Amino acid sequence: MRKPGNKTTFEREKALAEGLREVASELRLVEASDYVAFIRTGQFGNVSSLVSSSTELFFKPGTVRFGCSGDVDLKWDGTPSITLDMEFSHMQVNVHFRLLLEALQAGVEIDYINFEGASADAEENTQRLVAAIADARLVPVSNNAQQGEMRS
Repeated sequence: MRKPGNKTTFEREKALAEGLREVASELRLVEASDYVAFIRTGQFGNVSSLVSSSTELFFKPGTVRFGCSGDVDLKWDGTPSITLDMEFSHMQVNVHFRLLLEALQAGVEIDYINFEGASADAEENTQRLVAAIADARLVPVSNNAQQGEMRS
């Protein structure tokens, strides 16, 4: 899902991907055909429920949520890939991103990020994102939590 970009964007996507690793693994337990049906028929409330039940295991309420849109890439000769528009909001850091779910891996791509009271130093803002993700989690991220590959 990564396109050539700057180092700061890559670092932020990596931090978000690492923070969401278990959520993506939970969401990948749902049959791809269910996502296809829900997205293609506009049943975004069902997708929102799936996202809510997966995020509530790992994040404080309301910090990670479904952005009410998604897409399906379904080819006759390939495996499906599901893209969900998502939002993260905590500690005055707001991120709109896409979560890509595939058979063996998942990934994130940030569309928009806002730091209320942003610093002129990009690295400091990135550290604010890392701190916000860590604070929003119910359980700290484990380095051993390698349930499927997560990429940025």
